[in-house]
Amino acid sequence: MLAANLANEATPGYQARDLDFAERVQRHLDAGVTPGSRADAFHSSEPSDALRYRVPMQARADGNTVELGIEQALFAQNLSDWQASLSFLNRRLSGLQKVIDGGR
Repeated sequence: MLAANLANEATPGYQARDLDFAERVQRHLDAGVTPGSRADAFHSSEPSDALRYRVPMQARADGNTVELGIEQALFAQNLSDWQASLSFLNRRLSGLQKVIDGGR
């Protein structure tokens, strides 16, 4: 969604979209979805009620609600979070590999 928002930054009338990920996870937990079950996956075919329109801090005359700086900051935050998660996973797997190899 961030990429779509960025790509449509200059499109008149485009409404920036957002997804409340925490709300979506909570909805799955409330429904009793367990990790690893087929229903555990987040499918794009789910109702778009989790999609929200972003309210701009400063309205534009052409009706476009994409704010380039905010979208870029969110994109950078997602990248940073992804890299941190990947780094944590690599360290965890490295530790497990050491245990498997007998501490060598």
